[in-house]
Amino acid sequence: MPRSSRIALCASLSLAALVAGCAASAQAPTRRVLRWGGDAEGGAPFVEADPADPSKVRGFDVEVAGMIAKGLGAEPQFVQVAWASIPQSAERGDFDLGMSGIEDSPELRARAALTIPYYEFREVLAVRPGDTDRYKHLSDLAGHRVATLGSTQAYQILLAAQAKSGVIPISYDDDVHPYADLVAGRVDAVLLDNIIAERSLRRSGGFVIQDEPVAIGHYVAVLAKRNGALRDSVNDVLRARMRDGSLEKTFRAWNVWSDAEAQYFARALAAAHDTTTVAAPEQPDRSVMSYVPSLIRAAAITLVLSFVAMGLAVVTGGCIAAGRVYGGPIVRGLFTAYVEVVRGTPVLLQLFVLYYGLSSVIRLPAFLAAVLGLGLNYAAYESEIYRSALEAIPRSQLEAARTLGLSELQIFRLVRAPQALRLALAPMTNDFVALLKDSSLVSVITVVELTKQTAIYATNIGSWVVPGILCAAIYLAFSLPLTRVARGLEAKWSHV
Repeated sequence: MPRSSRIALCASLSLAALVAGCAASAQAPTRRVLRWGGDAEGGAPFVEADPADPSKVRGFDVEVAGMIAKGLGAEPQFVQVAWASIPQSAERGDFDLGMSGIEDSPELRARAALTIPYYEFREVLAVRPGDTDRYKHLSDLAGHRVATLGSTQAYQILLAAQAKSGVIPISYDDDVHPYADLVAGRVDAVLLDNIIAERSLRRSGGFVIQDEPVAIGHYVAVLAKRNGALRDSVNDVLRARMRDGSLEKTFRAWNVWSDAEAQYFARALAAAHDTTTVAAPEQPDRSVMSYVPSLIRAAAITLVLSFVAMGLAVVTGGCIAAGRVYGGPIVRGLFTAYVEVVRGTPVLLQLFVLYYGLSSVIRLPAFLAAVLGLGLNYAAYESEIYRSALEAIPRSQLEAARTLGLSELQIFRLVRAPQALRLALAPMTNDFVALLKDSSLVSVITVVELTKQTAIYATNIGSWVVPGILCAAIYLAFSLPLTRVARGLEAKWSHV
């Protein structure tokens, strides 16, 4: 066959295949994708990375999302998002619905479209074995520290108990350390969902879960307020899966099924439970003024923490700088190693080591650990500022002072230190402002400072606009006057 004929034949066959493919694609229905958001960091049995294939997730919420997608004729697609941000991400349109142990609440219903509850959980107290008879109820813990996750129903319960009976709420960013601190004796009890409590008991042990629940809660899926029609369709799927036993099968497989769950399903189906008949307590006051007292307390904690930590940093940094300038080889080597190690590792890691890593040796109070963590970290940076300022003083001035018969201490006090202070003032101020902002990191060791309290506020009202503006205004009110004072002193001393 001539070459031109072969080319023509190939072109004809390619065109025919393309036309056939297009026709088949036009006839084949396109399957819809249901994007759902969750937090794999929450772990099993909610959502976790599959150990066999970390690119996939597993958990009962994963299976429930799959049931919903199948009932809607769609394919499920997981979107990773931080747990506290799921409702806001749903409202933004990052995904169709969010599921990851999302708790039903009147505040959330006021700003989002929630499905019917698909699981009923119990808020339970966990205590040490020796305290089972002493702390049976939340009211027995007046004046005692009770741990929980921030921005949860349990945290709201503890805040109410604080106002009523003096319970001391301790907020955590994860559900592992509350139980570790309970066993270690840092807190007296933990209030969280029975699923989380039972998982932690299996994982580490060392505590007892009280039988009588403090409260009852429900897990729901959250959608944007505008997606009411999709929410209604999801509700129909959930009711159908309750009736045919699919949800029960999934919950049994994940060991979270109980007789109480069966009773809840029966009540929900008998009442044709929907979003218009959900019983919810009266919505508490969520105005700006209701949060002002807590923000003021948190701001005071931030300010005190920052000043004390900076004081420690200045004193320790000065000693390190003096040792590196005036000390012998061994002293200089040790201080240099300290500076490099501290500056080369994250302050967050240092806080964890101080608070949790050293707990078997010494149990530092959270505030003290925060002061030490920030102070010792910034001491390394301060020492470099002071060392550079000391070494910037002209050597001719030092030699002249020695010629006049001044001792090294007199030279330091009268010649070197005053000039070095002027050089160091501006970067010291910058470091203090940076430390003020870095104080937000101490929330990981249970210190509720300004940024943490703002995050709780924002989660409760479902928006960062007002809380963010208030938080920024407070930080600016702290930092701007300090900067102005430092500039004034710098200008004044420049003429001396």
